[in-house]
Amino acid sequence: MGSTLTNLLYHVVFSTKSREPMIIPDIQDELHRYMGGILKGEGGVPLEIGGMSDHIHMLIKLRPVHALSEIMRKVKGSSSKWINDKKQLPGKFAWQDGYGAFSVSESQLSSVIRYVKEQEKHHRKLSFKDEFIQLLKRHRVEYDERHLWT
Repeated sequence: MGSTLTNLLYHVVFSTKSREPMIIPDIQDELHRYMGGILKGEGGVPLEIGGMSDHIHMLIKLRPVHALSEIMRKVKGSSSKWINDKKQLPGKFAWQDGYGAFSVSESQLSSVIRYVKEQEKHHRKLSFKDEFIQLLKRHRVEYDERHLWT
């Protein structure tokens, strides 16, 4: 084959430090756009970004030259600096260490987009903690719950 052809789709989930509800409505949409801009600046494609006051879901497309860990370091680092520079929160904003990342098949893309868009609806019945554990189980990711929330 003469060229590299890929469709690398990821559903990435991460929380605010200690799962504090710090993503206030006043900054939520702008934060999602800012994070999308970071991804675009790195050559990625933000397909959908959403979440709640204590966590973010991103559906993203990356090229094979990208290391997901490096992209996440840049997204989390730049966005937390941006939030803190806005000085709209009473304390210092930070993301929790780590993230969950799950590969997404093109055939499931529309359902994952809907899932990210409907976060508010999900969380009327389900906590972030329970949602995240469900994602880990659904994707058969081994984990030790003692280390999930530190």
